[in-house]
Amino acid sequence: MPDVTLDVCGEVCPLPVMKTNEALTKMKSGETLEVIVDYPPSKENVRRLATSKGHEIVNIAEQEEIVRLLIRKS
Repeated sequence: MPDVTLDVCGEVCPLPVMKTNEALTKMKSGETLEVIVDYPPSKENVRRLATSKGHEIVNIAEQEEIVRLLIRKS
């Protein structure tokens, strides 16, 4: 179970990235954030943001157009 879930389905970049960054800044180290996207470029953009900030991508699960990224805050 993630500590925080962020559903940004229906939103296009840069909003998913901005909201992911905002959520991560409010979290404690070691907590997990699940980001749910349905806009194809958001998957890569959110992943890139997380890794560039030193966070760990724990899992990426895709089911049709829905992608769930699980990120552990560093």
